[in-house]
Amino acid sequence: MSERYLKVYTDRSELVLTDGTIQYFTEGGMNQQAKIRYRKIISEFADGYLEKQILVCRDNSSNLNFSQLNQEQKNLLDKLVQSVTSEVGRALIGLTILQLCVKSVEPEQNIRLHKGSSSTRDFSWCDGISMRSLDKQYITPVLRKYELLRLNADGFMMTRSLAENYPYSSVYKANIRGARIEWIHLVEGIEENQLNSESALLYILSQLINRADNFKILALQTIEQLHLFLETNLVNQDIALSFILRHINKSDYAARLMEISMHSLMQAIQQYPISPYKSLKPLSQMRSANKKHGNIADIEILEDRQIVEAWDAKYGKSYLRDEIEELSEKLEIHPALRKAGFVTSIEPERIDELKPRCEEIEEIFGISLKILTFEQWVQEQFTHALEEDIITENELASAWMKAYTESLAQQRRNIAPIDEPCYQWLSTLNETLRDL
Repeated sequence: MSERYLKVYTDRSELVLTDGTIQYFTEGGMNQQAKIRYRKIISEFADGYLEKQILVCRDNSSNLNFSQLNQEQKNLLDKLVQSVTSEVGRALIGLTILQLCVKSVEPEQNIRLHKGSSSTRDFSWCDGISMRSLDKQYITPVLRKYELLRLNADGFMMTRSLAENYPYSSVYKANIRGARIEWIHLVEGIEENQLNSESALLYILSQLINRADNFKILALQTIEQLHLFLETNLVNQDIALSFILRHINKSDYAARLMEISMHSLMQAIQQYPISPYKSLKPLSQMRSANKKHGNIADIEILEDRQIVEAWDAKYGKSYLRDEIEELSEKLEIHPALRKAGFVTSIEPERIDELKPRCEEIEEIFGISLKILTFEQWVQEQFTHALEEDIITENELASAWMKAYTESLAQQRRNIAPIDEPCYQWLSTLNETLRDL
């Protein structure tokens, strides 16, 4: 059996299948047939197609029939759903749902062709459609509404690896993270008419709904278990810190959990009138602490809508020369900042080398700049909060554990809008509580 391969020309691509069949994808503005198909898809999507399918799965689950799917196809869909972790897999799930919706509404539309435009300025296939537009308007908002998938509000099609100017196929070369192989098999099965798109759509939605319901049950169990622990134990700073460190070190994507734990401690402090004129900025999405987003760091304290204090979590990183220089650039557009620092999960290195540069930045911008370990940073926050004699150590330690748990349980989305799926984190947290 020969291999599949893609021929790329200046005006077209040719996908050569294993049996020698060639699929032709001409580049250029959308042709009339594609425009007609696209209008039909938009009309159905705007009429609530995806939402109706979700409600069918949620409210009539006993009447669902997946007999048109064989076990191998169900296994592919299961693996796709199960591949979602705190950092990878969401975009592929969203894309699969979009493709299944498109194919269910308009079977003649090729779901390999994810770009289509009437403008000559934009890349387009003559038979393609704008999946990015469909996603942002009709897919991501619905998935977010029903809490089936935590996605960026701009949509999963903003992911660069899904936006290459090549048809989706087994030879699509972009570095897609998650269940890439399973997704490719589904795309091939759909385009070769071996998979019933509507049945597959209902199946994957049902799996996501089950996970959502399971998550809510787990969240309630974990919060109840925490409350029971706090009612029967007098906790202090060391106990709270040990609990959170144990959870971070047992979990995947510990760097993100370190950010959440720091933000949670600030949430706990903000519950009390220690600094009444200051407010905690909601937790940012991962990797958004940069100049483009106007951020200085992961944790930011505001006063009169200006950032006056900022702390950046550095998990697993001990040498911070580049981070210090990057901070100095950000400070030029944040004149109100008075305190900034880096918090490391391990002992920082070559502090004597960095100290002169830190002192120079302090003098230039009139700020206090520190490099602390996580334990040192926690100690500093507790010391500052307790010296006001407004709260006790037990109250603050309990509030920190509660804020951390409730943030991961999606109970504080106004201040901690965590878009990463938290099921695995919460499950590990539940185990950690049982071990206390």
